[in-house]
Amino acid sequence: MKPIQVGLLGIGTVGSGTFNVLQRNQEEIKRRAGRGIEITMVADLDTARARAAVGEAVQVVDDARAVIANPDIDIVIELIGGYGIAKQLVLEAIAAGKHVVTANKALLAVHGTEIFAAAQQKGVMVAFEAAVAGGIPIIKALREGLTANSIQWIAGIINGTTNFILSEMRDKGLDFATVLKEAQRLGYAEADPTFDIEGVDAAHKVTLMSAIAFGIPVQFDKAHVEGITKLAAQDIKYAEQLGYRIKLLGITRRAAGGIELRVHPSLVPAKRLLANVEGAMNAVVVHGDAVGTTLYYGKGAGSEPTASAVIADLVDITRLHTADAAQRVPHLAFHPNAMSDDLKIVPMREVVTSYYLRLRVADEAGVLAKVTGLLASAGISIDAVLQREADEVGGEGSTQTDLIILTHDTREGTLDDAMVELQALPTVLAPIVRLRKEELS
Repeated sequence: MKPIQVGLLGIGTVGSGTFNVLQRNQEEIKRRAGRGIEITMVADLDTARARAAVGEAVQVVDDARAVIANPDIDIVIELIGGYGIAKQLVLEAIAAGKHVVTANKALLAVHGTEIFAAAQQKGVMVAFEAAVAGGIPIIKALREGLTANSIQWIAGIINGTTNFILSEMRDKGLDFATVLKEAQRLGYAEADPTFDIEGVDAAHKVTLMSAIAFGIPVQFDKAHVEGITKLAAQDIKYAEQLGYRIKLLGITRRAAGGIELRVHPSLVPAKRLLANVEGAMNAVVVHGDAVGTTLYYGKGAGSEPTASAVIADLVDITRLHTADAAQRVPHLAFHPNAMSDDLKIVPMREVVTSYYLRLRVADEAGVLAKVTGLLASAGISIDAVLQREADEVGGEGSTQTDLIILTHDTREGTLDDAMVELQALPTVLAPIVRLRKEELS
């Protein structure tokens, strides 16, 4: 059978990895797919770089639309990234009857509803395994492997840059700014790391997982997003002393009022597997009602790990290329006419979880009683209290100390209101640090 022909838009790190892995494992991939898969056309503004990456046998152009217009191309791989020209090219490829493979989580998290609807109408597939957690096949697990389950919650370390930074801060006791510079030097962080360190990249990914898990539209604009830029080294140290590690988590969960969709630093019990994911690795925990808790771990980025996911999508499309469109696995696991608009994203003030509070207070009698009394009057139950020695916090003769409180589950809005009162106490000497605590049990 004639090989299926693929056009590649963008020959950067992931694009070159995809080409190399496909070439190296061509025969094995063919045995699995039932026919050959060949990248026969590449578009990149840097045609010299593209030519060096793919050799003389592949057609290289500087116009992506030339790839889309080629009637011999069956599948278009979009690896340009971003919301701009990538969106136009993906929609044009769909309109031309091409299947699309993309690693562009930002595009799908923001414009996925429009893109998937266009693909459904045209009868083509949009595959995006590489958009979430690199080489970890989490999309396929959620969409197919766990299809018998009512998914209860997902929690994931889905950004390698932030996990590397947090691991280094914990291991070496360094502050955020110092570790960020080191991460940039080592290539773990971009020159402009904003999307990573502010939690946006993780929010794009958890938005896609949430849609697949719960059969809701992609709703990135409703996600609660916090990054790690304000994390202090002492909070990582205190968390460790209390038996927790701080991780940037993407969390989506069924709740009484709808679906939670949030990204923020979280205290995770050190005994949990997720707490022990270090460096630039990714991991996702999924809890289903039938299967229980499952863990998916691996490299979340990189040339060939991400290429592994891109090629898996190519194989899936090749297998289903001639199948009736109605019999294919839906883009977001649920059939389009069965997607739910009734499940709303829960506002953060209504989210119920437990908390870590650090208060810099005057080292004098009665302070702890005032703080705990105020929390009790708000109906907030305390799980644990840690008070540091003043000398440890401010040096010999210090008149200030840190008071660390762990709460039991409470509504975030209730805690927000209580924190206003706590902050107003004359013995509270600095802005209160509040972090969420996720037991993941």
